[in-house]
Amino acid sequence: MNFTQLLNAVREHPESVSVPASWAQGRAIFGGLMVALMHEAMRARLGEGRPVRSLAITFVGPAAPQVPISFEVEVLREGKAVSTLLGRAVQAGQVVTVVQGSFGDGRPSVVDVRARPAMEMKPLEQSAGELPYIKGVTPEFMRHVDLRWAIGGLPFSGNSARQMGGWVRLRDVADEPVNEAHLLALVDAWPPSLLPHLKQPAAGSTLTWTIEFIQPVPRLSTLDWCRYCVDTEYARDGYGHASAALRTAEGELIALSRQTVTVFA
Repeated sequence: MNFTQLLNAVREHPESVSVPASWAQGRAIFGGLMVALMHEAMRARLGEGRPVRSLAITFVGPAAPQVPISFEVEVLREGKAVSTLLGRAVQAGQVVTVVQGSFGDGRPSVVDVRARPAMEMKPLEQSAGELPYIKGVTPEFMRHVDLRWAIGGLPFSGNSARQMGGWVRLRDVADEPVNEAHLLALVDAWPPSLLPHLKQPAAGSTLTWTIEFIQPVPRLSTLDWCRYCVDTEYARDGYGHASAALRTAEGELIALSRQTVTVFA
């Protein structure tokens, strides 16, 4: 099943979705896909309007591939402009992912602060070659995303740069409009920002993740490239704190992301 097929599955049957092993990230399902599925379950519960403004995610435990997952959604409050929802992904009776979402209409405001300029990045044609899917070496889900490094180093390269990033898009989807579910996968496709600092392979994962969307989402196709850059702000005792931005190829801001990551080295 590709990305679009999985989104359709959770819309139709949120009570039981089995994710194929091709979307695995180590022993767990790719986190960006898990949150994208939860977002779609939330979106279906809320109905039209009120675009998502932010999601706060905690990965409670690993969600295993090929085991049914229930995506449960509770509407905590529906105000005049903002709806707050709580989502839980439950597998084998255990909560594996929790997502709190804020969905809000726009309102008139005198405040208008533009985004900072995009960080300079090598053009796509000058960036490093495609990071290929290599069975047993790269995560299984990498067969579904295309990453081109343009800033910093690859995982386990001993590169101590604070910044990492490049170009990203999905691999196996048809030409269709990008929505927030696609953006979740594009942001989380990148490895934890601490991994390039290591000189040999070691496990690393996201503990908590907060992502904020710039609305309205720019008009993009799933075939378009986006640029991603993450900055490691602090790391010690096996935990790192990083902030990131996803932008269009032209540099327009799409989403802001913060993660607390763990590294076992």
